[in-house]
Formats: sequence, C-alpha cells, structure tokens
Amino acid sequence: MLQVAFIKDNKEDIIARLAKRNIDATEMINNAIAFDEERKALQTSLDNSKAESNALSKEIGQLFKSGEVQKANLLKEKTTQLKEATKTFEQELNDKVDSLSELLYKIPNVPNEIVPAGNTDEDNEETFREGDIPKLHSDALPHWELAKKYNIIDFELGNKITGAGFPVYIGKGARLQRALIAYFLDKNTAAGYTEYQVPHLVNEASGFGTGQLPDKEGQMYHVTLDNLYLIPTAEVPATNVFRDTLLNESDLPIGITGYTPCFRREAGSYGAHVRGLNRLHQFDKVEILRVEHPNNSYQALDGMVNHVKDILKELKLPYRILKLCGGDLGFTSALTYDFEVFSTAQDRWLEVSSVSNFETFQANRLKLRFKNSEGKNELCHTLNGSSLALPRILAGILENYQTEEGIKIPEVLQPYTGFDMIS
Repeated sequence: MLQVAFIKDNKEDIIARLAKRNIDATEMINNAIAFDEERKALQTSLDNSKAESNALSKEIGQLFKSGEVQKANLLKEKTTQLKEATKTFEQELNDKVDSLSELLYKIPNVPNEIVPAGNTDEDNEETFREGDIPKLHSDALPHWELAKKYNIIDFELGNKITGAGFPVYIGKGARLQRALIAYFLDKNTAAGYTEYQVPHLVNEASGFGTGQLPDKEGQMYHVTLDNLYLIPTAEVPATNVFRDTLLNESDLPIGITGYTPCFRREAGSYGAHVRGLNRLHQFDKVEILRVEHPNNSYQALDGMVNHVKDILKELKLPYRILKLCGGDLGFTSALTYDFEVFSTAQDRWLEVSSVSNFETFQANRLKLRFKNSEGKNELCHTLNGSSLALPRILAGILENYQTEEGIKIPEVLQPYTGFDMIS
C-alpha cells in the first residue's frame, strides 16, 4: 500500500497518475490525509493525557510522603478522570488507525509515468515481437482436440473428478508438463535465482502482504475452517518469505524461484476463449521474484524481461511483449509487461507471463525493509514474474509444433522429456 507521507508529499501527482487507471482517487486521497491528521491529533491528546497522569501520580506520592493526605486524595480524583480520558483516546486512536489502514488497503498502486493511458487490454502497447508464425497443414487442430487425439490431456476426466478447469495430464502429456517445470527451474537457477519450495496454502496476513487481499478475495479458494487460502500464484508465499524482515543493504539484490500449482476461481469465465488450457482453475506455474534496492529495481525489471525472452526464444515460440495500460494494470503493480505466445490453430495470442515492478507497494504491507548506507530503515522494492505459466505455453507447443505425423517436441525440452515426438 501507499505510504501516508508519500501521499501527502505527492498528492496531486498521485491523483493524476491514478487517473490512468480510470479512477478518480481525489476523495480517497483527501480522506487518507484527513484520517492521518486526526490520528496525529488523537495521538497527541493521548500522549498529553498519559504525561499529565504520570506527573500527578508522582506529585501524589510526594504529598502522601509529606503528610498532605487531603491534597493527595483530591488529586487522586483527577487521576481517575485522566485514566478514563486516556482509555477514550486509546479507543478513538485505534478506531482511526483501523479506518486509515482499511482505506489505504483499497488504494491501488500508482502507475509508473511510462504506463500508457487506456481502458482495456486493447489499449496495451506492443513493445516487442519475435519469432515466425508457422504455417500449419490443412488438418491442423486446436490443442484441446490434439490432447484428445493423442490421449495426453483428459478434460472430461478432470471434470468428473473435480469440475471444469481441472485437467488430467496423461502419459507423454504428463511427462511434457514435468519437463517444462524442470526446464524453467533450471533456467532460473542458472540465472542466479535460488529455488524455494513453498506452501500451497497461505494465511490471511500473507494474502494482505502481497495485495491479493482484499482486492482478489472472490478469486481465491478459501478454506474457511482454518481461514487459509489456496495460492493463486507462487508470488504470494514466496514474497511472504520476507514479511517482517529487516535486511542489510549488502543482502540486496535477492532473487528466488519456485514451482507451485496455482488455484483460481476465475468467476464468470466462459465462452470459446476459455476452452481447453486457455483458462483453468488449477494450473502449474514457475515464478521468479526479486527484492531490490529502490535505485536498481527498474534495471532489474529489464533483466527479468530479457530472461523470459531468452526462454521463449529457446522454445522457438512466436511471442510478443505488451506494456500494460493503466486500465489493465494489476492492483499492486506500478509497471507490468505481459508476454503472449501466438496460438496458431486458434489464431490468437495467449498470455504466458506477467513481469511486474511493485516498487514499495508490497514492501510497505509486508514491512520489508533494509538498513541503508546512512543507517536508516528504507522500504525495498519487490518484483515478480512468471517464468513461465505452463497451460498456455503447453497449448502453444501443441499447436505450433503439430505436424501430420504428430507433435514435435522443442529441441531444448528433449533432454527433459526423453522423446522427440508425440504420435
């Protein structure tokens, strides 16, 4: 979330930049400043009340020692009144702090100045494109039909076991899935990311720490008995590794990677664009995450983008990069680049990765700080990216690598699969 001091110092700029998200944040920003002023006034009243009460207690002690009992008893009545006032100030202060926090949790991150204006994904700005779109044979099929033809993914079986959006991978389909995970992790660790295995359920504090709560509560599966949430992405548990952490400046940068299944309700998803692997309730994803010094985070973002480009280049999939407009920008992000792979049989682009800089937005929620060269505590910058999300990568491979003889396996994956063709 945004820091109150930052809001006060940059009020007009914040309102103008949040307008890129098609939000009129004037009232929220004004209320945040007003709540903080009221909080300060209550804190002053509370401190004064406590100080006066302490001073009177000392004076009463001296009066009793000197035998002035009547004077002491009169002052004791006043201390009783001050204690009641102190309780009232404490309650009002707690309520005001809660109101301020609740409001700050609702204000999205401020878009970076280079984020383009726009309302929907149609307004996103293409910044890069690479790879040739293959010319398929006349009987080419979309991936869901290829999956059935070669018996590598069973969507109906998943529907029987759980429900729509929970596919079952079979035989070479399961091995290809496993190969992609291993390949992505190997690429990430070779680039200097430390591999973590993290829990697949998180508590409420973790959801708030990375900004999924309260923004995306309806999209997360909630285990109500234990008040735990199935993770929508490894970003949540991996980033919360650093919650309530004070680092040394020399500890930065930190890069970690991890594989997890991901769970999303995807409420309201329907139609042709969610067929097959296009949109699932459970899917696999490999994530990369960085904790950076604020001075270096945008250089690190460029490095993450280049890292994902290198993976897609090795897979020899046609892809493009989009700079997300304000209207399509995630709640927690200051700047996001989406990667999309071209699905030749569907004749459409499929998102396979989002790489984002959250600046201090998550770090402020997480209380993730470092001690700078002046010995002062400073918020870190956090960054995150998919490296990569498997379902649409798999869809792209099945469709773009299909031939009349079967589905070729990208050369870079063959050491992991142990086979070069699905037929």
